[in-house]
Amino acid sequence: MAADSITPLQQMVSSCSGALITSVFVTPLDVIKIRLQAQRTPFPKGKCFVYCNGLMDHICVCENGNSKAWYKPRGHFSSTLDAFIKIIRVEGIKSLWSGLPPTLVMAVPATVMYFTCYDQLCTALRQRMGDQADKAPLLAGAIARAGSATLISPLELIRTKLQSERQSYRELSSVIRSSVQTEGWLALWRGLGPTLLRDVPFSALYWYNYEKGKAWLCRYRSSEPTVTITFIAGAVSGSIASIVTLPFDVVKTRRQVDLGELQAKSLSTQASSLTYNVMKRIVRESGVKGLFAGFMPRLIKVAPACAIMISSYEFGKTFFRKRNQEKKMRVLTLQTSST
Repeated sequence: MAADSITPLQQMVSSCSGALITSVFVTPLDVIKIRLQAQRTPFPKGKCFVYCNGLMDHICVCENGNSKAWYKPRGHFSSTLDAFIKIIRVEGIKSLWSGLPPTLVMAVPATVMYFTCYDQLCTALRQRMGDQADKAPLLAGAIARAGSATLISPLELIRTKLQSERQSYRELSSVIRSSVQTEGWLALWRGLGPTLLRDVPFSALYWYNYEKGKAWLCRYRSSEPTVTITFIAGAVSGSIASIVTLPFDVVKTRRQVDLGELQAKSLSTQASSLTYNVMKRIVRESGVKGLFAGFMPRLIKVAPACAIMISSYEFGKTFFRKRNQEKKMRVLTLQTSST
């Protein structure tokens, strides 16, 4: 049993619940954002956009104007609230969750692995780091994110190929063989560099600030961690990490979009493979400020997503911790009564 009296399986259930809740809350926000973007600047065939549900980015290749519910041009929206009301009225409330399936297939398992690995690593590192135990979240967060990002990277690339080449899931094995034969096994991890450059520092900063913030709030309020405390600590730490890593997020988004468009047009992806080249191109086209594009949208999305995810996860762990303690007390009571 883990040091905090819950098992790895219970940690996985808690993180899975948190991922599902986060997806349900955040997915409609991005669906509305994409629909507003499509209205202002319609996505032509072969172009791409990045759909982010708060847990993971998904590269989406446009086939035509009406092929995906995420960006089909229906009606005219004057604002976010207007889009929210009209989508529900005209298309039904389910349309707000039209981007949920890829989240459930890819992001939820990756999130479960990430949070469970973080907890296990952090517990082990704290026991071994002695006086430096407060740095354990920094290292554990970086290692856990590197592992989950590396594991999920081939699936993300394969899914992009399936979309851009209009292939069914039955043809998945042929897609894998084609990529490996053409460019080798490392082709399945194309684009991993900018992902790690953004996600690993983000994760390290997030967990370090979260643990520090949670501890400070608990001392300030003289209480155990509550849902409110974890929610605030998660939002603040997520905001700080998102601001610091924003340039890497811009590079990763550009890299994803370029890759998807090149694949949709059956062109070589070699020219777009280096993160440094992408950064130089962004600076050349938009100046240094181009590396900080999308500051407010990223902050508005990341802060609530982090807050919802971590508070749901901590609530689940608290539930299992109390449940285990009650079970242990019942066992002790039975043993005492039998003796």
